[in-house]
Amino acid sequence: MQTRIAAIQMTSTAEVAENLAAAGRLIAEAADGGARLVGLPENFYLFGRRESDKVEAAEVDGDGPIQNFLSETARRHGIWLVAGTAPLRSADPSRIRSACLVYDASGARVARYDKMHLFRFEGGKGERYDEGRAIEAGSGLTLVESPYGRIALSVCYDMRFPELYRALGSFEIAFVPSAFTVPTGTAHWHLLLRARAVENLCYVVAPAQGGVHAGGRRTYGHALIVDPWGTVLAERAEGEGAVIAEMDTERLAEFRRALPALEHRRIVLDKDQLEIR
Repeated sequence: MQTRIAAIQMTSTAEVAENLAAAGRLIAEAADGGARLVGLPENFYLFGRRESDKVEAAEVDGDGPIQNFLSETARRHGIWLVAGTAPLRSADPSRIRSACLVYDASGARVARYDKMHLFRFEGGKGERYDEGRAIEAGSGLTLVESPYGRIALSVCYDMRFPELYRALGSFEIAFVPSAFTVPTGTAHWHLLLRARAVENLCYVVAPAQGGVHAGGRRTYGHALIVDPWGTVLAERAEGEGAVIAEMDTERLAEFRRALPALEHRRIVLDKDQLEIR
């Protein structure tokens, strides 16, 4: 079976309404291009000047303009939508859960994954980031059954921790909605995503932020789709757009027959027994 998958790239602004309009336009473009499974990037709803701007946009789980937009958009286009991250309220009013939400073709929400690994980085020229100031880390793993195969959910910095994917077992697609910095993206983006595809013998779909945002921060871009052999099937360097590629389950099965590495694993992480700190 062949399925068209889309990874959307945005340059989100500091205004939620503007970003929802842009996301809606790009999802429509992807759906018109035949995509049945579409992914939005991390922070698609808002890219403010401060980490705390996300907290001001926080919604109650299950209701709010961002979540309502996602549900209605998936239903309108009849697609499965992996919605980057949405800001959901946490027990700590000063922080949010950065939640990757999945909606089916009827607009029903079928999964939620809260970003587990929170990015902290100190680069040159005063470049500093600390997501923990505004985000509360998640503590559970999420694997989604879909008509297109099992989907492993992760977000951006999660890609640096292969044990997350190993604990999920076998899956056909891994989504990694992201907003990578330029220094870390230049050095590691393609390397890490191709590695996750090869070691899990799966397709990797990485929607991204790409461009200059409010406050002058620049994100790396390069939204891409990788096949199980590590080949980049589609990519966009910078600016908004949708990259689309074919996922071929027969070809995936051929890869796994030719190189049954998943069957050769001697150390198996069980997500039900995994210690999550």
